[in-house]
Amino acid sequence: MDSSLTLSVDRHSPVPLYFQLAQQLEAAIETGKLAPGSLLGNEIQLAGRLGLSRPTVRQAIQSLVDKGLLVRRRGVGTQVVHSQVRRPLELSSLYDDLESAGQKPATRVLRNTTCPAGAEVAAALGVTEGTEVALVERLRLTHGEPVAHLRNHLPLEIVRLTDGALESTGLYRMMRAAGITLHSARQSVGARAATALEAEQLDEDEGAPLLTMERTTYDDTGRPVEFGSHVYRASRYAFEFQLLERS
Repeated sequence: MDSSLTLSVDRHSPVPLYFQLAQQLEAAIETGKLAPGSLLGNEIQLAGRLGLSRPTVRQAIQSLVDKGLLVRRRGVGTQVVHSQVRRPLELSSLYDDLESAGQKPATRVLRNTTCPAGAEVAAALGVTEGTEVALVERLRLTHGEPVAHLRNHLPLEIVRLTDGALESTGLYRMMRAAGITLHSARQSVGARAATALEAEQLDEDEGAPLLTMERTTYDDTGRPVEFGSHVYRASRYAFEFQLLERS
């Protein structure tokens, strides 16, 4: 760990010492002061540096391992994975949110085809059931690790979707470049356990918690232009809400 990183604890604070340390380490990871892949150093050294007991340091590190921010590697030590992606609930694409957070997004296209719209997709896009629509399935990665499986349906006339473009940029950027003005969306967020296929795709255990999101996006004329059904690794991803008091 970089010796220039400032860590300290307040022994007079009611906040437990392990939690104070964990918060500072988490902040350092989120701001990039502790970069992905960097080693944290062993518990004895860190304990000596801060004048803490080894169990206190171990508890702080374990709390970040449980959050998916650190990983213990045999023969290597405790290593920074990356900060958890925190996405504001607004009309933006995951690609843009990851890029703006310095998370180095990448995309693996799983399917780019057309299919007849089922009942749910037809209702969302305002088309007749059985109408041919575009279907795109992608894995979104950051720092080389998968964070989300994205499934999107679009009316065929909206935008030309190529694998190359889908791999190099976000879907919303492609839509805006095609002259579509994204105006609003209806969205729902939930959670469930990972299926065997999802676990394999997202590098999780079967049954691991996943966040889910469904979104129907509309242009400035009120026309539905996209229906997305996405799942995210709860260990790597969180939605953020801003709540205002109703007057």
